[in-house]
Amino acid sequence: MRKTIFAALSASVLLGGCASPGGGTQKAGLDRIQNVVVIYAENHSFDNMYGLFPGANGIENASATSKAQLDHDGKPLAVLPPVYDGGKIDPRYPRNIPNGPFRIDAPPVNASIDQVVPSPIHNYYQNIEQINGGQNNKFVALTTVGAWTMGHYDGSRQKVWQWARDYTLADNFFMGAFGGSFLNHQWLVCACTPVYRDAPAAIRAQIDEQGHLKRRPDSTASVMDGPVKLFDGTVTPDGYVVNTSQPSYQPSGIAPAADGNRDLADIAKHPVPAQTAKTIGDTLSAKGVSWAWFAGGYNQALEDGRQAPAAKRAVIYNRAAGSPNYQPHHQPFNYFARFAPGTPDRAQHLKDGEDFFAAIDKGTLPQVTFYKPTGRLTQHPSYTDIHSGDEHIAELLERLRKSPQWNNMAVIVTYDENGGYWDHVAPPTGPGWGDRWGPGTRIPTIIVSPFAKRGFVDHTPTDTTSILKLITERFGLEPLPGVRANMGNLSSAFDFSR
Repeated sequence: MRKTIFAALSASVLLGGCASPGGGTQKAGLDRIQNVVVIYAENHSFDNMYGLFPGANGIENASATSKAQLDHDGKPLAVLPPVYDGGKIDPRYPRNIPNGPFRIDAPPVNASIDQVVPSPIHNYYQNIEQINGGQNNKFVALTTVGAWTMGHYDGSRQKVWQWARDYTLADNFFMGAFGGSFLNHQWLVCACTPVYRDAPAAIRAQIDEQGHLKRRPDSTASVMDGPVKLFDGTVTPDGYVVNTSQPSYQPSGIAPAADGNRDLADIAKHPVPAQTAKTIGDTLSAKGVSWAWFAGGYNQALEDGRQAPAAKRAVIYNRAAGSPNYQPHHQPFNYFARFAPGTPDRAQHLKDGEDFFAAIDKGTLPQVTFYKPTGRLTQHPSYTDIHSGDEHIAELLERLRKSPQWNNMAVIVTYDENGGYWDHVAPPTGPGWGDRWGPGTRIPTIIVSPFAKRGFVDHTPTDTTSILKLITERFGLEPLPGVRANMGNLSSAFDFSR
């Protein structure tokens, strides 16, 4: 049934001349876009942030099957488990919440958007099992935070929500890969999964005959008694890197070796080997299209990462007040050999967030821009709040709207992944829609542009690779093989007749 629904949607999109290359009208419209800007936030499902958005496929459309969560053994839960923190019951939150989605920012929970809240696990194998063949009813069984994964906000008082109301909100946009931030950042730039063929056994996941993670002997029998314990790992049994892992180049979460090159991570601690797959950066450069990856705190993190290994990191994964809390696994190009320290491509294309702000104001943004906020402004649960990132992104959008380049700009605000939060819509499957790696759970995406349809909710099936498809088709690039054939290219969000 899901394949039929998505096939019908795809056909309607193709007939409308909106989702695939070739239409003269569409191509002429896309050519009016001179600058594409991608703002990449963190860790919220669509239902978690926009499930109450007017006109969107929200929580009110969720089936009883997807709302009622199952235990490890597949049996329905009478109520949701407690909210867990570090495997223990978190006393800040109520118990015996009814089995189903609930408001985080309303009684009895009453957590405001300026509070730092729990972060559900968001790993590769867990996400697959949570989706449970499209039923989306094992999110609680496979999470580390119990009931919390079922929570959502009324975002109507948030500033970026207002931008979504004024422009286009995509409510059928899925994260490119199952799991977490590391892998989805890779899919944003290459539509591929990194390879680590000779990874040691100690960092490989252990899988059962169903393709699920094996349970540890000390795991609970029921999620009501605590989170499930699994033999997880950063690498698949056949050598693909799917969970948070560190780059071989600084800035990295792995310090240099004591007697090693300060630009490199200590190889003895198993950073991801330098990757050689083709990225959107390669295809842009091959066509002479200007581009850059701007990262908040990048210059500070470079200096921080090059310290002696015994020195305490003040910027990288540092949550102290005043630190940007730079997250190395959110910086995908730093995993590729083409952008190794000392290379011309690194110097030309990997930039600091301050360079981004200056380029907006001067009207000197490259043709394609990716922007990653600092960790404290990404909206990632557990180490920052929603409010700070909401303010930051809204300010950026206003700044971009005032830029000299605005009249020919398209801005895409999206999230890397769902952060382990429940969503009721099943990801599409089947040839041209999905593969071994994804797509995963639905995430929010907003298109802001003078060409964007105003006050519009776009139901076209899209995913993270749709961003690559849009850039590829606009600038006539070589297509990346991992981009999913049936997913839209986001042009359905635009009206070029104005």
